[in-house]
Amino acid sequence: MILTLTRSRPFNVILFLFLVFTLTRCKDKLPPGDPDNGGLFLPRGFEAVVVVDSLRGRARQLAVNDNGDIYVKSRFSKPDARNVVLRDTNGDGKADSIKEFGSYEKERTYGTAMRVHKGYLYLSSELTVYRYKLTPGKMVPEDSIETIVIDDHEHGSHEHIAKPICFDNNGHIYVPFGAPSNSCQIMNRTPQNPGQDPCPQLDLHGGVWRFDENKPRQTQKDGIKFATGIRSVVAMEWNPMDDNLYLVMHGRDDLLRLWPNLYSPWQSAVLPAEEFLKVTEGADFGWPYCYYDQLKEKKVLSPEYGGNGDSIGRCDQFQKPLMGFPGHWAPNDLYFYKGNQYPERYKQGAFIAFHGSTNRAPYPQSGYIIVFVPFKDNKPTGQWEVFADGFAGVDPVVDVSDAVYRPMGIAEGPDGSLYISDTEKGKIWRILYKGDKDKFGTEDLADMEKRKSASNIRNPDPVNDNLDKGKAVGGQKIYETYCATCHQKNGKGASGRFPPLINTEWVNGDKKRLIGIVLNGMEGNLEVNGETFVNAMPQHSFLSDEDVAKTLTYIRQNFGNKASAVETDEVTAVRKKLPKK
Repeated sequence: MILTLTRSRPFNVILFLFLVFTLTRCKDKLPPGDPDNGGLFLPRGFEAVVVVDSLRGRARQLAVNDNGDIYVKSRFSKPDARNVVLRDTNGDGKADSIKEFGSYEKERTYGTAMRVHKGYLYLSSELTVYRYKLTPGKMVPEDSIETIVIDDHEHGSHEHIAKPICFDNNGHIYVPFGAPSNSCQIMNRTPQNPGQDPCPQLDLHGGVWRFDENKPRQTQKDGIKFATGIRSVVAMEWNPMDDNLYLVMHGRDDLLRLWPNLYSPWQSAVLPAEEFLKVTEGADFGWPYCYYDQLKEKKVLSPEYGGNGDSIGRCDQFQKPLMGFPGHWAPNDLYFYKGNQYPERYKQGAFIAFHGSTNRAPYPQSGYIIVFVPFKDNKPTGQWEVFADGFAGVDPVVDVSDAVYRPMGIAEGPDGSLYISDTEKGKIWRILYKGDKDKFGTEDLADMEKRKSASNIRNPDPVNDNLDKGKAVGGQKIYETYCATCHQKNGKGASGRFPPLINTEWVNGDKKRLIGIVLNGMEGNLEVNGETFVNAMPQHSFLSDEDVAKTLTYIRQNFGNKASAVETDEVTAVRKKLPKK
């Protein structure tokens, strides 16, 4: 017999109470949030619980399996523990079973992807995409690892070689090959140096390639170039709602250092945009010839190709972004919400993890937040919103090392909770919604809108927010103009990317070697105080001998260093021995 709501009033009341009870029980199954939400600021009705306070290898991206197991790509790890799996066995939201695993081919410094897809755990280092077959009920994969895509290029430059991944609905995996330079200059990151035209790097880099998700040991020649003109990608996702690829591109940098005649420190801090792109096959987004100015809302010609910060030139032929975010925020993950736990306005919208800037000096560092972009009919409906803030823990963030946490990865659990990972301590949050979904509205976002006035989110005031206003002179001023964007004002650098200048023989040791590095630049892996750094140190031969001496003296006698001064004639002697260019 089929029961209907028209049967009787008592029956209707009983059924109504049963439904209310069931929905309440479903909500009650969510664990309680931490009293302080793990330090996070969230829209009204949301709570956060800290799943794990820290992981030994810290964390990059993460993925959540159908049973709730959390897989994390370690940021730094031993050869036999490059990945971590977490399990909550009692439902309190806290991981009480933690296991490390992963012994496979030698990888670079850190992982750049973690996805569960069709029963497999896909993950990547900077140069290789792997996968494990998952065994139902087992935390650690029991099958041997497979290599799916290999970046087999020679990597003289270590820029932009991350390997994020995503999948379409037709058996393909998408992998970017980032540009091996900032802006395809003839001499990379050299002031006043023109760009190569056409840029030869676009043949095999600066784009996204499509591969077979099941074919082992593919190299780039086995794939198909899907889109080009894309400088650097870490945040990438396939949106099943409109069956399209989306990504958030890291914009170029060094506008002030490379073109001080065209850009002010303020312009170099806030420009260019981190571009949110909808990527269709064959699309070209214009790197290195153009960049997007989010303040003017237009693509403009790069200075390496004759631009002056305003001219458009050839840039009208390239595709525009959906929107532009403030410069240097470092978009490192993108996720389209598919669950039912959150209010309806979050359905199909995009969450973006901004890892936070390193190179906004002399202004406060910025980002360090989770942003939400509402979507309707497969298009953004308006401006972006602050969804989660509080990661940095300080205001202002003067140097990147001041930030207590930096958000990195986003993943959705089977119940619609979002999980966020942090790179600095290896902390993981689970964000839950406990309010009334039907009543959620703009008033519940009011406090988050106010947070846009914080120094890590707002556009800085050109005068009042300049942290060097009336302070730096001599070698300190030169350092903070040309060096602090990487090594930071406090000399601590940025872990894994830019080495510290504190208590190291590279700074306090042989002066000739140190002068040579400044004049010549340096590429390749560099080990400092037991940590490996992967990046390119640009040459600074454009500085006068006197300026080099002042800067190195400042470095060798500050940040706790107590080495001898560098004299101008010592720089002159090293410069004379440089090969003529």
